[in-house]
Amino acid sequence: MKNINNKILSGILVASMTLGTTSCGDDFLKENANHTTTDALLETGSGALAMAAGLYGNLRWHFGYEWAYAITLYGCDEFSMGSDETSLGWMDYNTAELNPAGSSRRNHPSPADLWNELYYGIASCNLLLKKAPLITSEQDRNSAMGEAYFLRGYNYYRLFCQYERCPLQLEPIDVSAGVPRNFKLASGEEVLNQVISDLESAYNLLRTDDWRGAGTWTKYTAAHFLAKALLYRQSERCTWKDKYPAKADLDRAIKLCDEVIDARGIENDYNNLYANWTGVDCAIEKSKEILMSALHNDASTTAGRYGNRTYNYFSSQFNTYSGGFVPRGQYIGEMDFQRCRPTEYTYAVFDNVNDSRLWKTFKTVYGICNNVAVPDYVNAENAPKLGDQGILFLLNKKSDTRFHKEEFGRAGVEHTFVNPETGKWVPNVAPIYADGEYVMNTYGTTAPNRANMYCAINKTADGSRTGEKGDAHRDITMARVGETYLVKAECQVRNGDDNGALATINRLRKRAEWKENEDREYYVDGTIAFKSNSTASGTTVKKNTDADGTKMTNMKAFEYSFIQKNSYVLSTGVECPESGWDASDLQIAGWDRLPAEDQAVLDAMGLSSSSLEGKINFILNERTRELLGEWNRWDELSRTKTLYKRAKLFNPETLYIQAYHNLRPIPQSFLDGLTNDSGKPLTDEEKKAMQNEGY
Repeated sequence: MKNINNKILSGILVASMTLGTTSCGDDFLKENANHTTTDALLETGSGALAMAAGLYGNLRWHFGYEWAYAITLYGCDEFSMGSDETSLGWMDYNTAELNPAGSSRRNHPSPADLWNELYYGIASCNLLLKKAPLITSEQDRNSAMGEAYFLRGYNYYRLFCQYERCPLQLEPIDVSAGVPRNFKLASGEEVLNQVISDLESAYNLLRTDDWRGAGTWTKYTAAHFLAKALLYRQSERCTWKDKYPAKADLDRAIKLCDEVIDARGIENDYNNLYANWTGVDCAIEKSKEILMSALHNDASTTAGRYGNRTYNYFSSQFNTYSGGFVPRGQYIGEMDFQRCRPTEYTYAVFDNVNDSRLWKTFKTVYGICNNVAVPDYVNAENAPKLGDQGILFLLNKKSDTRFHKEEFGRAGVEHTFVNPETGKWVPNVAPIYADGEYVMNTYGTTAPNRANMYCAINKTADGSRTGEKGDAHRDITMARVGETYLVKAECQVRNGDDNGALATINRLRKRAEWKENEDREYYVDGTIAFKSNSTASGTTVKKNTDADGTKMTNMKAFEYSFIQKNSYVLSTGVECPESGWDASDLQIAGWDRLPAEDQAVLDAMGLSSSSLEGKINFILNERTRELLGEWNRWDELSRTKTLYKRAKLFNPETLYIQAYHNLRPIPQSFLDGLTNDSGKPLTDEEKKAMQNEGY
């Protein structure tokens, strides 16, 4: 990865990220290998639109490797880590570990990665904005410029969220005259105001329809992020917010949110956001709720360095602890890299009876897909077979008195649990709570702070992979209307409209309610895409065997392992009535009657639900339930200055976190390459003056 000093100014770098065609439809990301970038090309509508299509590629790097979760999810309240410490510095805030040069951990992300890649995209936008006014066609000109303004605004938004201060480079630089190195850091206020300006321009120029196909940046994409930027300007981290009339910013943000909500809407079923993913470019990727995504498919341009590797990061280490009952392979939609382990807070903040999002987000059952001898201590009549439950997680509550810790465990440790629903011993089984204590983190092979056995989320599962460690092919949602509701609700709270905010939240929670006669035990995730996988007839990588010792095909392993039933009844103790399930109710009657799960969080934080801080933290809880694992938690906690408090309370792995960690360090590689205006390298004192506090 090149130094930022080359990336920040080199507009010609757009050539290497341009992806080609200008046609509408889902194939606009297909690469045209003969495409080249010249000034002449930029002076035609088709050429400029091709270059604008190339801007979408700048989003893919976010999800290629470890920085996907390290920068966005680690070190917050929702996730800790398993026993793999690849990105430890991002979790525990050990400053020495944050420096890859000082870390012995392979693949540990650098604080400079985000900075470098965002400026790469900004340079591309600057070149396009310089040349696009020459385009004759007004529609083509507006479309190309709108996309360039949007990406530049989004990239500066991320830079502001993470670092606050950064150089504002708004023009392409003629590198033939040499690469300048005397950059100055703009203030946070200046950066955020530039974000708002760019997103305003994008909002005015972008089309309202998905004219490029699924994933098109539209007027509503810009409106969503413009609303977020205006809300940010009125949030706790902006110490200069009093310069800007709060009501004006918040009223505008609310109006923008309403425009997005009215035009795009939300899915009726939460499963249609992630779980019902059936393969490349399937129906749910075209959902109107999706406002922005990192686009992937089965083309070579979305593989390797720019491939989707997110399926690695949420599952527990089932291949290791399962005792051979559940080996990994492409027939299971995820890999067991055990990076993101939910905290107790994350499990506990859901209403496990009435909130369908819990059961449509977490994978609680894996089937036995390898013939393994059952321990002698298990009674023959209770011995499980292929296709029975091999891993089972119980998402119960702390008040649940039915379970005792010694009943449960992993395959290598003697335990007695027989599922009363099936009469079968389960080789690997764990509840969240037993005897009133949090125990989910005690059944792994290591100490509780490095447990490798836990219940994980399913939003990145991808059964289309053609290799055990191959690239995934699904798009990655980066913004959707479900979040727009929560942005609006927070603006309403800050604007003094408490009743309006609660009504907005209740409309979103309505989607999360179980529908009448909906099967609460039904489960699906993106593993289902394996039904049409080209490797189905091949032998499993781990040489799984059938009951007669025959090596198993991937399809047979899939059929055994993918059990489309969750642990709802056993976890909650709520049986299905003979007349069928009733609809559930998640509506909140008032701020003084918040759900018990939320009141417990506010009590732990010492907050009243009637205070502004209490209401904002309730909305942060709702963001967990609605947006868990969707790549923006660190930014949101930093924005509200709740990062330190919530991480200390709810994530014991944030060992070294301090208040100043509310900002990331300015990359040292950038500072080391700077000069003053006379061309001399900066002194250590000058570099320190440019660095964020505490680093």
